[in-house]
Amino acid sequence: MTHDDAPLLADLMPWSVAPLRPGRAWPTAPDAGSLRARWDALLKAEGPVRQALFEPTRSRTLDSAVGQLPGRSTGTERLARATGPCAEPARVLAAPFDEQWLIPDQRLIDTARPELWRVADAHQVFTVETGDAETPLLATSLLPTLRPGRVRPLHRRPGGTEPNLAPGLLDHLSARLSDRPTAPDVLAWILATIRPDLTVPLTDDTRLWRTGVELGRRMLWLMRRDGARPKLPGGRRPYVRAPLPARPLTLHYDGDEETLHLDEGRISPVPRQAWDYEVAGVRVLESWFTSRTTPAAPGTLSAIRPATWPQAWTSELLELITVLALLAELRPQRAGLKATSAITAGDLSEAGVLPVPGQARRPASVLDHHEEGPEGQFALI
Repeated sequence: MTHDDAPLLADLMPWSVAPLRPGRAWPTAPDAGSLRARWDALLKAEGPVRQALFEPTRSRTLDSAVGQLPGRSTGTERLARATGPCAEPARVLAAPFDEQWLIPDQRLIDTARPELWRVADAHQVFTVETGDAETPLLATSLLPTLRPGRVRPLHRRPGGTEPNLAPGLLDHLSARLSDRPTAPDVLAWILATIRPDLTVPLTDDTRLWRTGVELGRRMLWLMRRDGARPKLPGGRRPYVRAPLPARPLTLHYDGDEETLHLDEGRISPVPRQAWDYEVAGVRVLESWFTSRTTPAAPGTLSAIRPATWPQAWTSELLELITVLALLAELRPQRAGLKATSAITAGDLSEAGVLPVPGQARRPASVLDHHEEGPEGQFALI
């Protein structure tokens, strides 16, 4: 607890799931086409060659018997004799602000966390702990596959129903504020005010609450990147000033000219705060570029990738620069909120909101559809 007895995020959003453990890198890629080609290469190989390409672990081998991921159509026969098509790649958050693609086949993923796939839909928002003081929490509409932080869905069921909030929290906030907050309002407040120790000050000042929620909604919109595309003011929008090469190898930033160099390619203006944006000590733009350009070991499935830089990556890079610049502009507003916990953990305990009942920390029972188990059997959940 902090000095003002602010409640913990773990109590406000009690259901959390450990991060996925992919186990191997090749089922994830920045483009979907490479994933289909990797799958085809795996199935064309036979015997020991297929085994080596697969990169087995203690959790997954070619003979592992596992079912389908919820909501995904894949084969369930053992990979040693698999012949079917590649599962339709799913968009995931593979690193902070780095949207990539994943083959959503549980046979390829060491620990896939099916409970997260069951509640992943257009209404869901996943939060991910980062361990970073400046950005302690990310929010995304995509299934997060990054490590190491725990994942907290906003909703416990599909369709945006049953918020993953401490039972009674919304009622208690309604009694202390003149507003009736929604679950997304609470999430917005959390994003705007969460501290590095993952405590969340709760206010009973209606004006401060509205200011924080508005700021958090802006952060949420930028992090999710769904709906209208974010834009910087006209004269500040980044553009490609010199064409990007077919296979850029180096990334360099010129702060004086606000220019990002990809070999001889140039993008500007790129605000300094976008280039400097880090999460957990890693510069986001450098990490994004490295994941698309670092050579993979020859003869591995990860080595199957686009021969040249796709145009789509340029568009994604321009949008990422924009998102990071706009998020950086919100940092002074976050610091200026100066929210203290007028509604303390002790207050929530007296109101019966805390401690959270054990069932709120466990996944809800979701029985909306059959899930095919190993070898075509239907799983009972």
